[in-house]
Amino acid sequence: MTPRSAEWRIVIDDTAVSALFEPAIGGEPAGAFVFAHGAGGHRADRGMHALAEVFRNLGLDTIRFNFPYRERGSGRPDPMPLLMKSVGAVAERARSELAPRRLLLGGRSMGGRAASMLAADAFDCDGLLLLAYPLHPAGQPKKLRDAHLSAIRAPVLCFNGTRDSLCRRDLMEDVVARLPRTWTMHWLEGADHSFHVLKSSGRSDADVLAEVGEVAAGWVRRL
Repeated sequence: MTPRSAEWRIVIDDTAVSALFEPAIGGEPAGAFVFAHGAGGHRADRGMHALAEVFRNLGLDTIRFNFPYRERGSGRPDPMPLLMKSVGAVAERARSELAPRRLLLGGRSMGGRAASMLAADAFDCDGLLLLAYPLHPAGQPKKLRDAHLSAIRAPVLCFNGTRDSLCRRDLMEDVVARLPRTWTMHWLEGADHSFHVLKSSGRSDADVLAEVGEVAAGWVRRL
């Protein structure tokens, strides 16, 4: 039996990466969520921790991990094939250790993009949770990262803020209009790429996290 809250070491190519398994809070788990960090983050950064708590409270076992470059102490992300391989390796470890009712992949920004590309490449999973999907580089809206999205067959729930500099809303809406109906897009009013809101918005970051939790809870129930 897998211990509650556990550190896993997973060898990916020549790097042993660290993964943190944390159990769902309360009751039988509805599934397991393999949760990848963004390009400038790591498995234990504040945003990752806060979102992991949201998903654990929804009844999801959560597995956060470092990509190999972060494990080595580098700030330069690995090539996309290695990022995808990393998500897949952690997912297979979760499948083996936990035998979850549902296996969900996803992550913040770059981590979510890597998970989506893995799913588009026919990796077996039950759904994708994408947080701040980076549709294009900041200031470069013509360089869309959407070519693979229509190949995803698993249900998708994608959250982006309306002030996200890496996901212009009109461009994303055009992309979503061409995607299968299994894609659910939810806009977080006033939130930026890090899901922060301005004080002048009348909302707080905690309000944004609560909204993520409420919407995700309904989506998980419908899976």
